[in-house]
Amino acid sequence: MTEATTLRRADAAPGSGLALRRNVALAMLFVVGTINFVDRQLLAMLIEPIRADIALSDTQFGLLTGLAFALFYAGMGVPVAILADRWNRIRLIGIACILWSGFTAACGLVSNFWQLALMRFGVGAGEAGGTAPSVSVLADYYPPDRRPVAMALFTCNGPFGVFVGAAFGAWAAATIGWRNAFLTIGAVGILVGPLLIWLVHEPARGQMDESANDDPVPFARALGLFRERRSLMLVLPATAFAAFVSYGMLNWIPAYLMRVQAMPLAAMGTWFAPVAGITFAAGTLGGGWLVARLSRHSPRAYGRVPAIATAILIPSLIAALTVDGWPAALALMIVPLTACTFYIAPSLALVQNLTPPRARATATAILMLMFNIVGLGFGPLFVGFVSDMLKPGHGIESLRWGLMALIPFAVAACAVQIAMTRHLDRDFAA
Repeated sequence: MTEATTLRRADAAPGSGLALRRNVALAMLFVVGTINFVDRQLLAMLIEPIRADIALSDTQFGLLTGLAFALFYAGMGVPVAILADRWNRIRLIGIACILWSGFTAACGLVSNFWQLALMRFGVGAGEAGGTAPSVSVLADYYPPDRRPVAMALFTCNGPFGVFVGAAFGAWAAATIGWRNAFLTIGAVGILVGPLLIWLVHEPARGQMDESANDDPVPFARALGLFRERRSLMLVLPATAFAAFVSYGMLNWIPAYLMRVQAMPLAAMGTWFAPVAGITFAAGTLGGGWLVARLSRHSPRAYGRVPAIATAILIPSLIAALTVDGWPAALALMIVPLTACTFYIAPSLALVQNLTPPRARATATAILMLMFNIVGLGFGPLFVGFVSDMLKPGHGIESLRWGLMALIPFAVAACAVQIAMTRHLDRDFAA
């Protein structure tokens, strides 16, 4: 009997404290993930104050919030995930949190675009050690039928981080300044990293899976799983297109409301922050809860639920972008802001349920590679580029059309999500 098998049986035994360790792990990983998203949203909220000190075009801002971050985030994601499938994941996440938080703090010390870009490279490289190992840990704490909900609860760090980042960013811009805002958030992360290592127990791999193989899986084999299972192959472009739309919206809607709809900075903290946090949370939790419930009857729910949400997003985003006045625009944004995150929990849970324990962090990193390079990397950059291209003829209205240009990518996401449903029955049966 291997050490991993012994640990698996011990952890699963009644009275072993598994429930407590599971709850502590979920809570602490949620906190670490929240810090991750606070940092991302903070830059989006502070772009106008930063532009007052450092000359930045919309394309450069798209690079800072998108490609500059995503290239290092995604590029480091796969080697870090391979390490996570072979080493202590909790220690890895804690060290990564300290690293990216240090670079976040350094963002408050820059004086030009290239220095800020360099710091964002460091933030992206550090945050590569966050999501994929965290998802792998949670998969070893929750059985397959509960993973969609567990992934939804964990990925609510995104909407909660958006809420905290928007509220804190609006307050910081008016009181302590954008530089001190980055220094503060960086200091928090540097403290939380060691706390995670101290409080969270590394679970035995595969303890929630029957007949789980604990042998390490080579990268080529993990990659081969995507070729063998059509639903895994299709979830890559489906997630990439959906992330392209959601990150394009997330990174530019604050600037759109302030620049085009003349929303005051104080109102951003009072109104946009709670709306963004509540809608993103509703979408993330809703997607995970619906898939967990409906997949008991058919695994096709992993594709149908995100596809329906994306179909709802398309007309609702068009409607929100065609009105004038920030109260009306923000009210109509509630539906697309909710729908744009429905895909996250089902995508993560699908990868966990169709891959072996020692390949889960690597498989998640492969998913995140598409998610971040195409979605995070090019979504915000695309919106900024279109805005800059149209600015000579449309002025500040160019940003409205930059966001409208996301609609074809939403249509593509919906089409691939629908196509994925045809393969889910066979892949889950296999």
